Amino acid sequence: MNTRKLVNFFFKTLFIGAIAGLVTSFFVKAEDYRLVLNPFDFMGIAGFLVFFIGLGLVFAVVSQTGFFAHLFINRLGLGLFRSYWPMVQVVLIAFVVFDLVYFPYQATEGEVSLLWYILMAAAILGYGVLIARIKAKETKQQAFIPALFLMVVMTTVEWIPGMQTEGTDYAWLMIIPLLACNTYQLLKLHRLHETEPAQADRSGKNKRTIKANPKKA
Repeated sequence: MNTRKLVNFFFKTLFIGAIAGLVTSFFVKAEDYRLVLNPFDFMGIAGFLVFFIGLGLVFAVVSQTGFFAHLFINRLGLGLFRSYWPMVQVVLIAFVVFDLVYFPYQATEGEVSLLWYILMAAAILGYGVLIARIKAKETKQQAFIPALFLMVVMTTVEWIPGMQTEGTDYAWLMIIPLLACNTYQLLKLHRLHETEPAQADRSGKNKRTIKANPKKA
């Protein structure tokens, strides 16, 4: 992976985070948008757009930090636990899914229904399984558990500040960009590596063609 591809990867992730944050704000902050639309307030609308795009960019950077931390953790885990590393990841995934239900419910002291937290954890796990299956299908079956670990464990760790805010608005504004950015990074990374051999093959073919047809060259 050369520097150009890495920079392109970085900025595309930022763009996805910004768009995801902005689109999410249309639903989560619909009442605030309604106030500046009726009566129409251009500066108010522009302020909201800039703020939520900026918020999405911040969450995209958080996602990128977590993604590259995951790459390091995966290498470290393979070195420490070797063949047991997938099992360790499964245990950690189960622990985090349990924490997504138990600790937030305890923090609200029963004010929010337990079913809400169960559905939230199930949604994150289900989405993680879906993306991990796509990753495994496009690469190899051994990639399923590390991909699920990223989508569930790392996303939850990145989401902790959003879960600690009062209300659910900023929790939604954070989790959607995080999931969008982590999904893009996970499914894009192996494609960046796949393009290099293909380019090398094409270069080799071009050189052989030139040698075979020196007059045309």
